[in-house]
Amino acid sequence: MPRTLCGRLDHASPAPPRGRPMAQNTTEIVRAGLARRYAQERRFRACGLGAILMALVMLMTLFVTIFSEGFSAFWTTEMELEVTLYPQDIDPQGTRDFQAISNANYRKLITQAMGDLFPDVTGRQEKRELMAMISEGATYRVREMVLDSPTLIGDRITMRIPVSADIDMLAKGRIKTDVQESNRRVSDNQIAWFERLKSRGLIHSAFNSTLFSAADSRQPELAGIWGALVGSFYTLVVTLTLSFPIGVAAAVYLEEYAPRNWFTDLIEVNINNLAAVPSIVFGLLGLAVYINMFGLPRSAPLVGGLVLTLMTLPIIIIASRAALKSVPPSIREAALGVGASKMQMIIHHVLPLAMPGMLTGTIIGMAHALGETAPLLMIGMVAFVADVPTSPLTPSTVLPVQIFLWADSPERAFVERTSAAIIVLLGFLILMNAGAVILRKKFEKKW
Repeated sequence: MPRTLCGRLDHASPAPPRGRPMAQNTTEIVRAGLARRYAQERRFRACGLGAILMALVMLMTLFVTIFSEGFSAFWTTEMELEVTLYPQDIDPQGTRDFQAISNANYRKLITQAMGDLFPDVTGRQEKRELMAMISEGATYRVREMVLDSPTLIGDRITMRIPVSADIDMLAKGRIKTDVQESNRRVSDNQIAWFERLKSRGLIHSAFNSTLFSAADSRQPELAGIWGALVGSFYTLVVTLTLSFPIGVAAAVYLEEYAPRNWFTDLIEVNINNLAAVPSIVFGLLGLAVYINMFGLPRSAPLVGGLVLTLMTLPIIIIASRAALKSVPPSIREAALGVGASKMQMIIHHVLPLAMPGMLTGTIIGMAHALGETAPLLMIGMVAFVADVPTSPLTPSTVLPVQIFLWADSPERAFVERTSAAIIVLLGFLILMNAGAVILRKKFEKKW
C-alpha cells in the first residue's frame, strides 16, 4: 500500500455501490416522503369534511325537530257552533247600553248551545267534561261579535269557536287515544264527543291568528307572541338608539384622535375583554345600577335596552374600528391635501367609506342582542305580562324570555308554541344576518 509522508497508510474513500447511484436514492426518499405527506393530507381533508358533515347533520336535526314540533302551532282547531243570542241574557232592559252588553254572561249562551248539540249529556260531571272541550276564548269571541254588531241580539248565529288546548292536541294527533284514560289529559267521553263532532263536519282547522295577535296567557290556546314581539321591538329600538352613535363615536376617537400611550392601550384591552364577558354579568350590572340605584321600573324595555347597550357596545366598537382601518391612508392624505380639516376628512370621506362595515357590525350586534335571555332575566323581564306594551316604560317581556317561560310549562300545547316561537326568532335572526351580508356585498369597496 502507498504510504503518506508521515508513514501512514492512505485510506481511500469507499466507492458507491454498483447499480444504485446517489441521485436515485435521493429521488426514492423524496417520493416516499411525498406519498406519506399526501396520505396525511387526505386524512386531514377527510377529518375536516367529516366535521362539516357532522355539523350539518346536527344542524338539520335541530331544524327538523323544531319545525316538526312547532309547525302545527300555526294552525288551530275550531268547532262550528250555533249560538242563540237571547235578549234576556244579553240586554234585558233593551237599552243597548255598551256596559250592559259588555258585562253579559256569554258563557251561559255557549253552555246552552252545547246542550242543544248534545242533549243526551245530563249528568253534572259529564256537562263539566263537555264544557272543558271549549276554550275560554269562545266567550270573548261571542262578546266581541255582539259588541261590534248589537243588531245581532235575538238572532241565532253560526260561528266558529276555539276548542281547548287538550282537544286541539287530540285533533292534531299529539294525544294518543290507545292508552289508558288515566294516562292522558282527555277522557273517553271527550274523545267520543269529539269523534261525533268530527263525523258531523263541525271540526275545522284554521290559521292560528291568535299566535300573532295576542300576548301571553295561562291558557295555551289563547297565548300569543305579539306582546313579546312588541317588547323586543321597543328594547331593540332603545339599544340601537344608544349603542350605534356611542359605538361609532368611540371607534372614531380611538382610531383617529387617541394618542398611542398606555391609557389608550388599556382602553382597547378592556373593550376586547368586555366583548367576552358573560351576558349575565351585564344583567347584574343593570340590576345594581339602573334599578337599585336609579330606580327605573322593572320589566321595562327601557332598562332592557340599556343593559343590552352595554353588551353590544364592544361588538360595535370593534367592528367600527376594523371598518375605519380598512379605509386606505391615501383617502385621508388626499382629503387633507386639498385643504380639508381633520373633522371634514373623517365626516365627508372616511365615515361614508367605513359605514357599510359599521352597519354590518351593528346588525350582527343587534341580532346577538335579540337572542339574549340571561341579562333580561336579571332585571325582571321574566314576569308574566298578559298585556301588549304600549311604550318603553310599560312592563313587558321579549321573545327569548317568552320562549323560556313557555318551555317551563308542563302543558303539551305550550311545547308546541315554544317551538313555534323559536321558529319566529330564528326567522328574525336569519333575516338580520342576511341583511348584514347583503349590505356588506352591496356597499363593500375593493381597494
